[in-house]
Amino acid sequence: MAANVAAVVVAGGRGLRAGGDLPKQYRELLGEPVLRLSVAALAEHSGISLVQAVIHQDDAALFEAASADLALLPPVCGGASRQASVRAGLEALEPHRPDVVLVHDAARPFLSDALITRAIAAGRESGAAVPVLAVAETVKTVDAAGCVTATLDRARLRVVQTPQAFGFAALLDAHRRAKAVGRDDFTDDAALAEWAGLKVTTFAGETQNVKLTTDDDFVRAEAAKLAALSDVRTGFGFDVHRFGDGDHVMLGGVRISHRHGLSGHSDADVVLHALVDAILGALAEGDIGVHFPPTDPQWRDASSDRFLAFAAERVRARGGRIAHLDVTIVCEAPRIGPHRDAIRARIGEIAAVPIERVGLKATTSEKMGFTGRGEGMAAFANATVRLPWRERP
Repeated sequence: MAANVAAVVVAGGRGLRAGGDLPKQYRELLGEPVLRLSVAALAEHSGISLVQAVIHQDDAALFEAASADLALLPPVCGGASRQASVRAGLEALEPHRPDVVLVHDAARPFLSDALITRAIAAGRESGAAVPVLAVAETVKTVDAAGCVTATLDRARLRVVQTPQAFGFAALLDAHRRAKAVGRDDFTDDAALAEWAGLKVTTFAGETQNVKLTTDDDFVRAEAAKLAALSDVRTGFGFDVHRFGDGDHVMLGGVRISHRHGLSGHSDADVVLHALVDAILGALAEGDIGVHFPPTDPQWRDASSDRFLAFAAERVRARGGRIAHLDVTIVCEAPRIGPHRDAIRARIGEIAAVPIERVGLKATTSEKMGFTGRGEGMAAFANATVRLPWRERP
C-alpha cells in the first residue's frame, strides 16, 4: 500500500557558521542534537508515514547517534547543493509512491505538531504550499554603495519557512526537469516549483520555527527551550542497605572493593536507589518499589543502572530534562573520595546528564548509629527536574 505522506529532511550541509566543530544540525540544544529534534517531530506525527533524511557522506556515524530509536528510512547522501540533496531524497522515496511530501530543513528544530498538520492539509489542497510569516519591519533595497534605492510594500512581503508541502509526483518532476536543463541554483523548493509552473500557495508559519544559523541563534534557542520548561520540581530520595557477605559494594554504578558486600534484592546500590526515588518523587510517580517490586524475582541481583535509566527516561517521556542530581553517602568505610569522579561520571552516563550536573559528597556519622557501627550504608539524594508547564485541566 502506498504511503500517503512522506517527509524529506535536508541535513547534508556543513553549517559551521554556528561555531563549534560539528555541523549545526548535530550540535546539541540542552542535550539533544538539533537534527534529532527536527526529525522526531516529523517521525512522531500521526499524519506522516515515512521520513527520509538526506545527509553528508561524512556524517553517517553522527546521524546514527542522533537518530537512534527513531522510525526512519535509511539515510541517503546529498549532493553539492541543497537542490541536489532534496532531489536525492525524492528519488529515494519514489519506490514508496507517496501522494504528498514535506521538505524540511534539519536546522529548524522547533516545528510544532500543529504546523506539520497545517502543512499536510495545505499540500493536499493546493499541491504546492509554504509556511510564511508577515514582515513586521520596513524593508528597503540598497545599491552596492549601501544607498537606499527603494522602499518595498511590506504588506505584500512574507518570510518563508519549512516544511514546504507538495504533491510528490509534481515536485519530483520539477526537480528532474531542472536537472535536465542544468538549473541547480534554487534556494528553496517553492522557487523551483514556481519555475516549473506550479502555483504556490501559503499557510501560517510560526515565529518559534526559526532556522539556526549562528552561535547567537543557538544561545537564543537554548534560552527559549529552557523557558518552556518552566515547571521546576525537586524530589528527595533515601536508601539504606546493611552489610553482608561479599568482597565489594556497588555505589553509583561503580564496583568498589570492600571487606563486605551490601545486602539487597538487586545489587543493593544505595546511591542509585536513592537517586531513582528522588527523580520519581519529582515526577510524583511513586517510588522504586512501585516500579520494581522486591517481590518480583526478575529484579533479584539486577544491576541498578536499569532503574536509574528508567527514571531518567520517565523525565524525557514527559518532555522534560534533569537539571541536577545530588547525593550524600553516609558510611565509615569504604572511602568515597578516590572514587568520587568515577561515580559522578557513571551516574551522568546512566541518566544522560553532564557530569557537571551531578554532585556527590560523603560523610561519616561520627561512629553513631548503624552506619557508625559499620553495619551498613545510607544515601540521601535530591533531584531537580524541569518539565513543560501544563495548566491543570
